[in-house]
Amino acid sequence: MDLLELSKQWLVDLADQEQLWVLHAFGIVLGTLVLAWVVAFILKRLEKKADKNNAMWLMMLFEAGRPPIKVLIWLIGISWASYLTHQGTDIELMGVVKVVRQVGTVLLLVWFLVRFIRLGEKAFLHPRKGDPGDPTTVGAVSKLLRATVVVTAVLVIMQSLGYSISGVLAFGGVGGIAMGFAAKDMLANFFGGLTIYMDRPFAVGDWVRSPDQNIEGVVENIGWRQTRIRTFDRRPLYVPNATFTQISVENPSRMENRRIFETVGVRYDDVTRLKSIVDEVRQMLIDDDRMETENQTLIVNFTTFGASSLDFFIYTFTKTVNWVEFHQIKEEVMLRVSDIIGKHGAEIAFPTSTLHVPNPVSLAKADAEQERSIDSEAEEAQSSRIEDRKQEASGGDDASDKDNKDEEDDGTDEQSGKGNKAYKGRPSSGASKTRNRSAHDPKAGPDMSENSGEGGEGEE
Repeated sequence: MDLLELSKQWLVDLADQEQLWVLHAFGIVLGTLVLAWVVAFILKRLEKKADKNNAMWLMMLFEAGRPPIKVLIWLIGISWASYLTHQGTDIELMGVVKVVRQVGTVLLLVWFLVRFIRLGEKAFLHPRKGDPGDPTTVGAVSKLLRATVVVTAVLVIMQSLGYSISGVLAFGGVGGIAMGFAAKDMLANFFGGLTIYMDRPFAVGDWVRSPDQNIEGVVENIGWRQTRIRTFDRRPLYVPNATFTQISVENPSRMENRRIFETVGVRYDDVTRLKSIVDEVRQMLIDDDRMETENQTLIVNFTTFGASSLDFFIYTFTKTVNWVEFHQIKEEVMLRVSDIIGKHGAEIAFPTSTLHVPNPVSLAKADAEQERSIDSEAEEAQSSRIEDRKQEASGGDDASDKDNKDEEDDGTDEQSGKGNKAYKGRPSSGASKTRNRSAHDPKAGPDMSENSGEGGEGEE
């Protein structure tokens, strides 16, 4: 019974004119919820229909506006409910609600415009039909539009909050000098980015390198402050935009052709075949459809008498600029050049040296005579030792004869050594008479070695 009486009392109080604002506020919140859901549903259906009909701009408009419109409906509904609360109570809310509504409306408009710009950028870069837009240009325009929207929104919000825009602009003019000195590096990078966007020395996706610094890779992004380059070892390289205003930049991606420049050497023995080899290599390049021989220079000529080869060089350009395809073509060209050289019975030269020996027969003969002299001396020494042992064993020889024999042998060996040193050879003979003659008559040494047949050794 108590609950029923409380319910009746609440309905009676609600029927009072002063308490109707509660019912109105509740109805407004409920209506806002329903309206936001209905509007979102309608926009979703319109987006799908535009997508089905390939109406890209309408589809982007509905997709970009759907979330901000839902939030805007809620903002308006809550503002209205707050107004009714202010009318039914003594709470002062209208001043705060008015500022929140103005700032919220500006922020929702910025949200819608930023979403629309991003969707437009995506549509230009990845169109369903036709060629995609230039990533550098599209990115630059997109960033510029977003920056414009944000700056304008900030000024409007400051005006809504009670700040004077003219005072802000005056502060920017006076304080701009100090800020410029404090942020000169950031400003230098900013204007460096503008220079890249205007001059366009490279674009996103280009392969760039700098002869001045160790910068080489593929451009992935061009920002307002820095440019991101992916090096060939897959490392990201972040380069401040101001750097590009001070260095030279090479853009191999904009090459029209790639060059083959090689030097090939053949042997000096193939000098009579060189002309036909060069002519056939030149004709081979002319007949190859992958070579740009009409608009670019083609040179295949004998050029140098090298240290160990006859060198001719190949100077031509391919039609492709693709790095991988270029090396495949170059490989085939070099192999075909090798086949042409082999077909003419020639060979590719490699570094060689030729040693010219004066009068080689005489040198070989002197070496042989020296070897025979050494062998003869060894035999004589061995014979002498054997004879000494026999004499010691028999005991029939006196000491004087042995000394005379030793002196005779020593003299013979000494003269033989001098003969070897002077004539690089010794007469091959087993008789002591011949040895004594060679020692006393130097001219007889070579004659005896050449003519003597004693001792079993003859002329080589």
